[in-house]
Amino acid sequence: MAFTDQEILETIRMVELETLDIRTTTLGINLLDCADPDLESTCEKVYSKIVHHGRDLVAIAESIAADYGVPIVNKRIAVTPAAWIAGPCGEENLVPLARAMDAAADAVGVDYIGGFTAYVHKGFTRADAALFDSIAPALAETDHVCASVNLASTRAGINMDAVVRFAEVVARTAELTADRGAIGCAKLVCFANAVEDNPFVAGAHIGPGEPETVLNVGVSGPGAVRSALERLGPDADLLAVAETIKRTAFKVTRMGELVGREAARRLGTSFGIVDVSLAPTPAVGDSVSDILELMGVDRTGAPGTTALLALLVDAVKKGGAMASSSVGGLSGAFIPVSEDAGMIAAAADGALSLAKLEAMTSVCSVGLDMIAVPGDTPTATIAGIVADEMAIGVINQKTTAVRLMPIPGRGPGETVELGGLLGTAIVQDPGAFSCRGLVERAGRVPAPLQGYRN
Repeated sequence: MAFTDQEILETIRMVELETLDIRTTTLGINLLDCADPDLESTCEKVYSKIVHHGRDLVAIAESIAADYGVPIVNKRIAVTPAAWIAGPCGEENLVPLARAMDAAADAVGVDYIGGFTAYVHKGFTRADAALFDSIAPALAETDHVCASVNLASTRAGINMDAVVRFAEVVARTAELTADRGAIGCAKLVCFANAVEDNPFVAGAHIGPGEPETVLNVGVSGPGAVRSALERLGPDADLLAVAETIKRTAFKVTRMGELVGREAARRLGTSFGIVDVSLAPTPAVGDSVSDILELMGVDRTGAPGTTALLALLVDAVKKGGAMASSSVGGLSGAFIPVSEDAGMIAAAADGALSLAKLEAMTSVCSVGLDMIAVPGDTPTATIAGIVADEMAIGVINQKTTAVRLMPIPGRGPGETVELGGLLGTAIVQDPGAFSCRGLVERAGRVPAPLQGYRN
């Protein structure tokens, strides 16, 4: 891959002045061959395989960052869904498996390990049920483990029994980590149409079509896009705005693929995908909200916000697709409220409500991400919020997700400091009315007509 002098200078500017970085290098490790009738043996095999393949990930990522002058913020591991490898043992308590994953992540020095995961969009296996029961205590006892579940798909519809059960898991996780601001919920997410090559936590895991090991990269660049739009000026029309974003995404993706391929080569593994997602941080200038406001709304959440977000996501995807044949994962723009300084301000000003966030998820990369709600929110209400987001994904044939945090002792408008990249959560008002009748019906919402494709 050849780069011109101009491209190199532009990349240096984006790194030095516009907070451009590689958000994550995520090593996927297939653990299917670790399954064993004895849970203790399974845990030993899981620990050994993760350490064997992941021992050089952090050192190699740091060496690439030094060689190329590009920050690599996170180093992560994603593994085969734990429910799949726990099946043969028949155990009901899978917390020891989470501990083994956590110990392995600690041994190799990564930030997070994803894959305490189950796919239940059509129903539960015995291992799936065991994993659901183990999520809350596992997240309370571990530091690095992230959990995810797929509750719906366009082909299968929405498993409402699983949605209700997930809501109970969220509430229990908040309860068990209440002394830490319900931090366990920040490591727990549910999906509709989950993708199998997602390098971002909390949903990172590798699916059955992935190789033995694979290196996936997630790039970010809200600051670079914001600066490009500032240079463009306020008088440019929307086609010029889209073209500017597309060109910037192209450059960001090229950098991501260069780093990803070099990391894979040094690790002796295959390169998978580059996820071109604008992933914000609480740092000033690294905000998706700032981009939307530069594009034409006074405050994120104002009328027109969803339209501008759709333009932004589409342009990012087009730029990424032009730059690489290996674009995958989620790719687009994340809108995690607590992790974006501009969105934190918009929520504090009352411009950004839970209802508006839900509307924005119809066009963004994922869904309701890092949303704080009052600690006493009923599980039926949590289930209803999840079901609404699953419906958006199922009907629109896209990936959607929910990462909710019931904050103990906090009410609407209050804040909780989560620290680091997790930022500041402003508690949203889920409303006073219930959907208990929906929850009590249970069963499965059938697949929509657009799911019957072949």
